[in-house]
Amino acid sequence: MAAPSTRWHPEPVLNSATTPTLRAGQAKPWWTAGVGPHEPGRQMPAWAAYVERSTTSTFERRPVGDDWRQALLGCLAPLLESARQDLASAGHTGVVAEQFLQQLGDRLVRSAARTLVLELARARSRNELAGQTPAERFLNFTHRLAGGSELAEFLAAYPVLARVLGEACRQAVEGHLELLARLAEDRELVVTELLAGTDPGALTSVLPGGDPHRGGRSTATLTFADGRKVVYKPRPLELHQHFNELVGWLNGRTGLGLRTVPVLCRPGYGWLGFIEHKPCTDLTEVRRFYHRQGALLTLLYVLDGTDMHYENLIAAGDQPVFVDVETLFHPSQQGNGVLGQDPAHSALRSSVYRTALLPLLFTGEHGVADISGLGGDVGEVSPISKVDWADAGLDTMHLVRRPATTRGGRNRPRLHGVDMEPRDYEIALLTGFRAAYEAIAWHRNELLGPDGLLARCAADEIRYVARPTQTYVTLLDEATHPDALRDADGRSQLLDLLWDADPALHRLVPYELADLWAGDVPLFTARPDSTDVWAADGSRVPDLLAHKGLDVVEAKIAAMSEIDQHRQQWLISACLATRPEPVVHTTTASRPAVGAAEADPERLLAAATDIADEIMAQVLGSNGEANWLSLELLDDHHWAVMPMGAGLSNGFTGTALFLAQIGALTGAEKYTDLARDAIRPIPLLLDSLAAAPEAAQIVGPGLHGLGGISYGLNRLSSLLDESDVTKWLASSLELSEQLTPEPDQFPGYVEGAAGGLAAMLAIHGQPAATRLAARYADELVAAVARRAQAPDHGFARGYEGIAWALGQYAVQDSRYADAARAAIDLTSIDLDQRDHADAGWCAGGAGTTLARLSAGVTTDLDTYLRSAEERPVLADMSLCHGELGAVEPLLWLTDREHPATEAVRRRRAGLVLAAIQQYGPHCGTPRAVSSPGLLTGLAGIGYGLLRLGFGGQVPSVLLLEPTTGLRRPSQRPVRTEHHSTGETA
Repeated sequence: MAAPSTRWHPEPVLNSATTPTLRAGQAKPWWTAGVGPHEPGRQMPAWAAYVERSTTSTFERRPVGDDWRQALLGCLAPLLESARQDLASAGHTGVVAEQFLQQLGDRLVRSAARTLVLELARARSRNELAGQTPAERFLNFTHRLAGGSELAEFLAAYPVLARVLGEACRQAVEGHLELLARLAEDRELVVTELLAGTDPGALTSVLPGGDPHRGGRSTATLTFADGRKVVYKPRPLELHQHFNELVGWLNGRTGLGLRTVPVLCRPGYGWLGFIEHKPCTDLTEVRRFYHRQGALLTLLYVLDGTDMHYENLIAAGDQPVFVDVETLFHPSQQGNGVLGQDPAHSALRSSVYRTALLPLLFTGEHGVADISGLGGDVGEVSPISKVDWADAGLDTMHLVRRPATTRGGRNRPRLHGVDMEPRDYEIALLTGFRAAYEAIAWHRNELLGPDGLLARCAADEIRYVARPTQTYVTLLDEATHPDALRDADGRSQLLDLLWDADPALHRLVPYELADLWAGDVPLFTARPDSTDVWAADGSRVPDLLAHKGLDVVEAKIAAMSEIDQHRQQWLISACLATRPEPVVHTTTASRPAVGAAEADPERLLAAATDIADEIMAQVLGSNGEANWLSLELLDDHHWAVMPMGAGLSNGFTGTALFLAQIGALTGAEKYTDLARDAIRPIPLLLDSLAAAPEAAQIVGPGLHGLGGISYGLNRLSSLLDESDVTKWLASSLELSEQLTPEPDQFPGYVEGAAGGLAAMLAIHGQPAATRLAARYADELVAAVARRAQAPDHGFARGYEGIAWALGQYAVQDSRYADAARAAIDLTSIDLDQRDHADAGWCAGGAGTTLARLSAGVTTDLDTYLRSAEERPVLADMSLCHGELGAVEPLLWLTDREHPATEAVRRRRAGLVLAAIQQYGPHCGTPRAVSSPGLLTGLAGIGYGLLRLGFGGQVPSVLLLEPTTGLRRPSQRPVRTEHHSTGETA
């Protein structure tokens, strides 16, 4: 390579690393700066030889198009011409070769674009570019690189980029020639086995797909002259062949007629028949599709399949067909810390959820997308940014990041041009799942043991997914930054981040780094009958896995039962409920009138006990471990199926509080014992948060965070009579004192200081709680004074929660009463409007009423009481925005012996009890999926029933009231306006 001129000597951008350049008398060759620290550097590597051959050979210059990509590709033309020459030497020219070269050229431009644009900007800043317009100056820059010696100078300044480009060319040519040679050898078999014995004509297209592994090799779709296609897989396909046999076995026991992909296995690689994406002709076919999908979900579940995202499934009319099953028998990774001891986490890890066939939300800076086998929505905003170019083709061209849109897939059934929503076919999916589950359970002996069908898979190669593929893709993308392309140290600093990601995978990191340095997405394989893992180069990593995949699958099948079937069906419904859709915190739907039941305390207690028994039936764990799977609302926008966290509102602390409360009322120790087991992880959690202050800061002081946890521990210490819980409360308060106010975060009730203040007011005998209450109150006063922007209206996330908390604090310090009333003035919707729109607590009329009562603002209680007595019962029974939150002002007033409320309470209790007896405890989750949480789930409904029957003994958990010492009207007057007389009391 020629010595570089000073124009290509890179200047530091993000660090002060110097770049080796090739100069006269230089001891080391130019390429040594591109050799990684893990590699020997004595002999010229193949990529460097490729670059030197390309930049020193003479090639015919080809015309460059007007497109900016083609212009940049002109800078790299010598590399592409070497690839063209290598193909021609092997006898491959024509349309397929040109298609390959075009694809390779696009890849080279993507890898080099950042560095080329950086040098463009430097040349522009030095006024080195000729031309009257930005477009002319851009082309002038590209022309300066259009030649072997010019490219050599440039790549000598960026030797790691030379490596990336040279490796990409060399491996791509090698993999392409290997594919063509295999096709030539296997053509007769391919025609016979996959193309019905009819020759398809000449090969016209090779379209690669998927991630590159093992030297740039990837899956490819081959198209022939007659339009027919086959799929090439550069890996063994015996596992897929055995999966087809299992599908055939299931067909024989269910009559479902599930379709499979024709497979042709060859040594180390294979061919698949191409499955066309076809629409359905009517709704019957759509239902049949999802019925079959449910059966395939059962098979994936029992075979421990995972990674079945939308790209691995094709919808062929009424047939869902899996085209990639390389992750069957996939071992589960053990959780660390709190997760490692969580039975709910373990249950989720081995459930239908892990298949990734059910809705699976991928989150990022731009929101979420469902990448599951049932998802893959077309045209949605992708959660992650894509690298794009502003002013492309001009000398001001520069990198920007923009939200991408999801491509979608061919996995969803289509009818009349519209993708059918899986959420609408839940019954069909569950019916198919149930049919296959019962068939497998009934005939399980045919699968198990040394002579069973599963034994045929024992030695098959499976893919072991050590980390999310997106982690590797992101690293490879960021490794195209110029700072990572100047020398090997810069690239190593980036790739070595893998060492810090997961200590459990340290044995794999050297192999991951080797693959990433080669430009590959790292690949690991395993076998169902082994605990070893193999790297892409064939190296064996012994005993990395905790269990043999085949043993785990056989144990799962042997343990299939009605209880497990019910749990998996709940997970299916819960996952379907997480499909992205707007979250609305209002409930206007009501139940048809069923009359009022006799709602004496014993009947209400009996109904709450039934709910407690249902929660006990859903518990996971043994030997003192207990937790639940639940539907949890993330960031107030998306729902997710998760193991319960420690929070009060939707975590195990709230569920334990309900169980302990009902245990105290009934004397049944089974409830209090389970409550003790449920909160056992809290000390470990608090220790983890203390060791990670940034995580504690995210948890925050509100109802959802440490304030709610502290309130729950305070209540539980009394209900369970546990001194250890009191110690945990002290730790929680100590941790809360370490939090610092976030100036840009609204101090609302569920996330911020308003909820923290209400919680601290309920905790007596703890000096830390007193200090925190004063601090939170001052923080709220400051927020009201500066009129901080609330994220929403209402009690949960608006000024009404602040008004409530300040009003309660004003009982002991009247100086805060004015701030409470000022907070009411900042609310955006008046009481009458809120009553008509929504009766709930979090953002509705109940929250408004409570805030005004607490702040001492004149309130029209006649309207509220009339509504509480006459309005239909809401379909949603939850505390958050359902019926049992809507009655909270009524119960709060009844606790304070307000006139006229007791009769209304009795009537309302009767209506609620009758509705639950008729329709069941309808949760506040999407599609009313049963969930054990407090705010939107069963625990809250049960707790609300206890409030209706035992208000004086069961304080409000929504208002974070203390167990004793309910404030009476004599302590703080309740200002009410009676429209009939116009008088104010």
